[in-house]
Amino acid sequence: MSYRTILVHVDPSKRTPERVALAAQLAMTEDAHLVGAAMTGLTQFIYQCGAVDPSAGFVTPDLSFLYECADRALAGFTAQAERLGVRSWEARRLDDDAEAGLALQARYADLVVLGQPEEGEAGPGIVATLPEYVLLNSMRPVLVLPRVGRFEHIDRHALLAWDGSQEATRALTAAIPLLRRAGLVTLAVFHPAAHNSVHGEVPGADIALYLARHGVKVEVSERPAADDIGEAILSLAAELDADLIVMGGYGHARLREMVLGGATSTVLRAMTVPVLMAH
Repeated sequence: MSYRTILVHVDPSKRTPERVALAAQLAMTEDAHLVGAAMTGLTQFIYQCGAVDPSAGFVTPDLSFLYECADRALAGFTAQAERLGVRSWEARRLDDDAEAGLALQARYADLVVLGQPEEGEAGPGIVATLPEYVLLNSMRPVLVLPRVGRFEHIDRHALLAWDGSQEATRALTAAIPLLRRAGLVTLAVFHPAAHNSVHGEVPGADIALYLARHGVKVEVSERPAADDIGEAILSLAAELDADLIVMGGYGHARLREMVLGGATSTVLRAMTVPVLMAH
């Protein structure tokens, strides 16, 4: 089990180099192909309704600005990939909005690397709800980097939030390449009595054995009930000095409206270390 293709979102935000650095490190470690994808922000609907003819050979000044923005971002990605020595990579410019475009491109990748949006930052391809949308619409695991800090390596101590759900199972399985390289994985079971039907006689024991068979160094930690599980996860990550959180992503999407579960929303809003989620 490994990552063969890693997709990283490339946009004009000031945190893009941090995102690319981590994605590049993972690609080199996993011997994976790295794809840097920049969206112009031109939704496919404008082509479908005939507002723009893609074969015309020219664009209006307003639209050319969007192309130039995406191209500048990809030029930065290209320079960084070459400087870091990524063995296999490509840069993609796509005529789509960031949300739909990345959700589509994610289908052809094993892992999607995104950034927590900067508060108040604006520009083509910068969307405040991007992590939520890709999480709920791509059917691929997303690795989200916080808006503050440097995270070139995430292989020291991982915190795995386990509740026996389908979402947590998908996240755990998707994270195995990362967990296998971690010095230690703490598998936290919050309020195990509330999930007796999935935890068995010894909460966390079955899934810890599963992980151990994949070469993961794992310790099980039973945690008390909490009013806000998201806050409890973040507090435990700080207590353990964890450099990665792995958890299920809960919620559903209706067109462009994302309805997230409480823990998912809390962690995406207040994360201080990278978080891998799967829905």
